[in-house]
Amino acid sequence: MQVRTGIQLGVLTFIVFLLVFFLDNRYRVLPQSVHNRLPLHHEGLVITDITVNTCSSLNPLSSCKLDQDKWHRVEKNLYLKSGYFSKAYVHIKRKREEELTDDDKVILDVKIGKLDPAIGEKSQAAEKWESRPSGIWLKRSAKRHASDSKRVITAVDVLFGTDAVEPRAGWELVKPGALLLDTGSHAREARLSIRRGPPHKLEKPVPRIRKDGKFKIVQVSDLHLSTGEGVCRDPEPKNHNGGHCEADPRTLEFVERVLDEEKPDMVVLSGDQVNGETAPDAQSAMFKIIQVLAERHIPWAAIFGNHDDEGSLSRLNQMSLYESLPFSLSEAGANTIDGVGNYYVEVLAHSGKHSALTLYLLDTHGYSPDEAHFKGYDWLKPNQINWFKAAAQGLKESQSHQHYTHIHLDMAFIHIPLPEYALDLPIVGNRLEGVTAPGFNSHFKDALVEEGVKVVSCGHDHANDYCAFSKDVKTGEGELWMCYAGGSGFGGYGGYGGYHRRLRVFEIDSNQGRISTWKRLEYGDVAKRLDEQVIVDSGKVVSPQSA
Repeated sequence: MQVRTGIQLGVLTFIVFLLVFFLDNRYRVLPQSVHNRLPLHHEGLVITDITVNTCSSLNPLSSCKLDQDKWHRVEKNLYLKSGYFSKAYVHIKRKREEELTDDDKVILDVKIGKLDPAIGEKSQAAEKWESRPSGIWLKRSAKRHASDSKRVITAVDVLFGTDAVEPRAGWELVKPGALLLDTGSHAREARLSIRRGPPHKLEKPVPRIRKDGKFKIVQVSDLHLSTGEGVCRDPEPKNHNGGHCEADPRTLEFVERVLDEEKPDMVVLSGDQVNGETAPDAQSAMFKIIQVLAERHIPWAAIFGNHDDEGSLSRLNQMSLYESLPFSLSEAGANTIDGVGNYYVEVLAHSGKHSALTLYLLDTHGYSPDEAHFKGYDWLKPNQINWFKAAAQGLKESQSHQHYTHIHLDMAFIHIPLPEYALDLPIVGNRLEGVTAPGFNSHFKDALVEEGVKVVSCGHDHANDYCAFSKDVKTGEGELWMCYAGGSGFGGYGGYGGYHRRLRVFEIDSNQGRISTWKRLEYGDVAKRLDEQVIVDSGKVVSPQSA
């Protein structure tokens, strides 16, 4: 009887585990899940304590929350998807600065480690290090004036991976390393990030034509960054570095090299910055490319692909982050139209307030909302196209455009290619895979031509890197170049016969009304400008033969 009872209890425990396991995994990917929320850190708050609370996933009654009247939980499970039997969360105590009493302590420093940091300190400070779970050590002060110090901790967040970076102004990763958790050898380590002092107010950069009349844009598409270093897909050449390939480090090294050589005035991130399937913490993945740009003080603008919001953050939350980061030109756009990230960027003349170049950026969404009739991918909606046309027409009538004395130029960036990319048109570059455009044509290409946009460039199809020339069927004159960036990230597919990752460069010459473009390779003839061509000259679309 006791054996049977033991077996029954074991079976019951296993059933409970399975229920919690499947519910937990389902819970992780729901759009409104706790992992889809960003930590809230209000101005005027200071952190008075930090701890980690661990609980069992086998207990369906456990919420893993401390007293909510005293503690705020950072809504990121420190185990991500690796701790099927355990959950752990960072909790913080915080108070408004004006509410601090003489008995309250504020945190001046945080370290991670097994040993008391005081052991390695040369001088004995008045404040002692206090131990907390998971290797956290806090240095706290009871002095009231300490809350006014620039050292005081005012916000706490969690990032993941040995390659985690912190691009936010005023924020820093706690050293020397990860929280001490029993996560196993294959887990993405959890790192504490802290902000000192009040939030930094960032001024939005104002992109301008250089003194020589030129402006260079590097288009970076399909990075497919992960939480952690990621796994390479279809690396080329396969024997590079002895066959050892870590996706994100190799991708970012490539991007950094091109940025340092090309020295662009702006970068456009044209979607799939994040590989949702391998980014259980999208924030950690996003921050890697932003750190690269912030270190170089390069203004940048981002739109989304079909994979960005398949991880832990919605498009809206990601764009909220993008908008808050250094050198960002990104905008969520109007919430009255479909998508997140429908906006434009004005590039001003070298001096003055007149616009020399307008860049339109639009959200091409993800997958078809009507798979039965239109398989594959989503399309630009009528209200987006109407917004674009109204914006373009309004800008043309503005003084900023009308008083510009040179030829004003317009370009557009999207992620998913338009159906017209698949037409039998003259191309410059490689068409190595099928065009995965929407099955439904909302005729955005016609709107681009009507409003005088000369170039549109997309991502999505990693091994296509061509520019297609479209002309007016009646007059034979060029009307639009439709380009691909080419895939840049090793976390996304490559394949197709030794295809090397690449980036596209656009150089605008405002004095000549000219747009030139070329590509740069990750491997091979890396210094060469591949398929360099003039696609717009004197404000007119140039055919491949005359380029």
